[in-house]
Amino acid sequence: MNTWAVFKSGGKQYKVKIGDTLSVDKLNSNDKDSTVFDQVLLTSTNGQIQIGKPYLEKVKIKAKIIKDFKEKKVRVVKFKSKSRYLRTRGHRQQKTKILIEEINA
Repeated sequence: MNTWAVFKSGGKQYKVKIGDTLSVDKLNSNDKDSTVFDQVLLTSTNGQIQIGKPYLEKVKIKAKIIKDFKEKKVRVVKFKSKSRYLRTRGHRQQKTKILIEEINA
């Protein structure tokens, strides 16, 4: 069965199929083993596409949480020439790695 879906998490959209692993913004899930995404925008099953307005009712994506981690550091530099002004800042984004287990369409 060729099934894939597009869901929304953390203000971003992800296209996934069963067995995919991906990194999303950190999830504040009470259950540390798995999570469910219910903001599904689109699904495709064997070429038959369903589009939500804005979300699909009764369609959920179940995912297993693998680990929480920090991304590589991003450096931001402010610079003004001829005035000896230089500011360097940086941050590391909090992420969660997940494995897509099933798509209930």
